[in-house]
Amino acid sequence: MLFAHPRRFPPKDRAVVVTGASSGLGRECALHLDQLGFRVFAGVRRSDDALALTAASTSGRLRPLKLDVTREDLIWKAAARVSEETGDDGLWGLVNNAGMCLSAPMECLSPDALRYQMETNLIGHFAVTRAFLPQIRKAEGRIVNVSSGLGRIASPYLGAYAATQFAKEGLSDALRRELRPFGVAVVVVQPGAISTPIWGKVREAAHDILSGASQEVTDLYRPSFLNFLERNERRARSSTTHPESFANAVAHALTAGRPRTRYRVGRDARATSVLARLLPDAVLDAAFDAVVATRRERARESVAAQS
Repeated sequence: MLFAHPRRFPPKDRAVVVTGASSGLGRECALHLDQLGFRVFAGVRRSDDALALTAASTSGRLRPLKLDVTREDLIWKAAARVSEETGDDGLWGLVNNAGMCLSAPMECLSPDALRYQMETNLIGHFAVTRAFLPQIRKAEGRIVNVSSGLGRIASPYLGAYAATQFAKEGLSDALRRELRPFGVAVVVVQPGAISTPIWGKVREAAHDILSGASQEVTDLYRPSFLNFLERNERRARSSTTHPESFANAVAHALTAGRPRTRYRVGRDARATSVLARLLPDAVLDAAFDAVVATRRERARESVAAQS
């Protein structure tokens, strides 16, 4: 994906923090920004990921940053370290990429699981932004919040994840409007389905959730949900959108003179945005009927057996 704008901010020596840089889109983004000339602080939780990122950096500038977005003590330590290293220059960019995805029927999801999803994908982003904001304001820099096409349309069996993305969209809009007077831009990047290691993690977590719910409930959803998981992963594996496209969008958001408020990466992300604007809820609900059809048939069988 190519972006163009007549005025650019050169990457050289501009400091950026990328959260969730251990693997997948975050890793691709951190290495790409490093290659462009940014001073990248790559947020990781484990020392082996830090070593791997350092080895993969072609510039030697990339710095791993111990950062877990669910732990405020580590967030503030990371902010202090970056502040010490950047000094009066401040922080040009914060890429809030860290996240995870729980896929399950909402009835099978425990309140604690939902809290963890929210803590990682929403509250963690807020906590990181709040800690780094004085440095970003100093540089009149950029905040890039990574969302999803599911921030516009909620799919069955991805309700918890979609809830965090809807909330992140609202948080981003509010921050963008509050921070404009300080010269700080807030941008949302919405990637569609891209083949990354996250899909294997989604499948493992889904089976754990099913095993922890009552059989009476899981029996209602299992056939259609397992079909959904398989179809979703297959779609991601065959996606023509690649991690480089995501990294290019983030780079444009960090260098454009006037960045867009939203970058939609991939045909599915762009299509979702259009459909959300044009189609009424009833039409969207009907389009998702095929996803839950097996569930409905199973429910009818269960009711018939009980009667």
